[in-house]
Amino acid sequence: MQHHAFAPTPPMGWNSWDCYGAAVTEEEVRGNAEYMAQHLKDYGWEYVVVDIQWYEPEADSDIYRPFVRLETDGYSRLMPAVNRFPSAAGGRGFKPLAEYVHGLGLKFGIHIMRGIPRQAVHDDTPIKGTDATARDIAHTCSFCGWNTDMYGVDASKEGAQEYYNSLFELYAGWGVDYIKVDDIAASWLHGGPHLAEIELIRKAIDHAGRPMVLSLSPGPAPVEHADFFEANANMWRMTDDFWDRWPLLLDMFDRCETWQGRPKPGCWPDCDMLPLGRIGVRASHPDRMTNFTRNEQLTMMTLWTIFRSPLMFGGEMRDNDEWTLSLLTNRDVLHMHQHGFGARQVSRAGGGIVWAAEGPDGERYAALFNTGETAAEVSVSLSELGIAREASAKNLWTGEEHGPRRGTLASTIAPHGAALYKLTPQ
Repeated sequence: MQHHAFAPTPPMGWNSWDCYGAAVTEEEVRGNAEYMAQHLKDYGWEYVVVDIQWYEPEADSDIYRPFVRLETDGYSRLMPAVNRFPSAAGGRGFKPLAEYVHGLGLKFGIHIMRGIPRQAVHDDTPIKGTDATARDIAHTCSFCGWNTDMYGVDASKEGAQEYYNSLFELYAGWGVDYIKVDDIAASWLHGGPHLAEIELIRKAIDHAGRPMVLSLSPGPAPVEHADFFEANANMWRMTDDFWDRWPLLLDMFDRCETWQGRPKPGCWPDCDMLPLGRIGVRASHPDRMTNFTRNEQLTMMTLWTIFRSPLMFGGEMRDNDEWTLSLLTNRDVLHMHQHGFGARQVSRAGGGIVWAAEGPDGERYAALFNTGETAAEVSVSLSELGIAREASAKNLWTGEEHGPRRGTLASTIAPHGAALYKLTPQ
């Protein structure tokens, strides 16, 4: 099966990073999976993703501890820390946890770092399927600038493909459905994406024979490599880590404009996680509810959904309030996100920004944003939306129905806020 078929619509799920940093436990993963199954599965949310450092026994926050010993098997592959993931005991890895998530009707994902563990290289441990060892394939001058766990893999070396094949055979055996690979889409230290290792990973997933969505991080992924990313991955980050700060959200409009026209079935430029609800539970920054105002939360959700970014919720879901849950369960908005197409920026003047998209049944969507500091009217002509005469309008966030609109759609938008309309031509 061609890998684009693994993600025909933008993936939707939960990732443990924003709330638990590098220190999530099995109990917390199971608890969030149970919440998703009960409250979100019926709306299309399905992925439960364990983020970084699941192989480090003493990880306790979002701060990486340099050069610590990690859990590995006899073939240079990282394994879950049993003290944090008890079901992994006896070499079972993530298979029991994945089976539990699958039993809830959901899908299971993990984060990995590009490359091979430094400790495997220093210990010169074997690689499954080849006589080459970890030291033989390591590119010791290629390493992450913010995490000490790994060396890069030299794709030209004998045994490099076998190493990645062995990784993804292991993950396929565990039942993994989604892989987030870090330190690979953009490299601050080495000046660009690691294209050769991306190709090794693509071949390894294909070799493993299990549909696994491939997500590349961090960004900003260079747009000049867009065709390459489409040919090898399902998702790639347009940004570095996104947090609940207004300047980062404002900047995302430029990034979406840069990548407009690229989202398509199986290929999803990624705005990064949604820092909503309770975040920073186990992190160096304060445990808190999101810093975004409600208007800013609407802006983020509106931009992510009309652009068709993957949606990965970052908060501790069991602490969601009614407002946060409402952002994730609006069927009209999610229908646009899953089935819309042709998203584009129509206009940008001062603080007013308009995005538009089309729907599968001839409907049009208009997202009106006010990035200014005071309330302002934002408008768009129906002709700019591809509507010749008039259209009925529905505000998708409020549910309010409007009679026929002729000529112009306009709304007074709160500062840092947004309105999202579905227009049905008459």
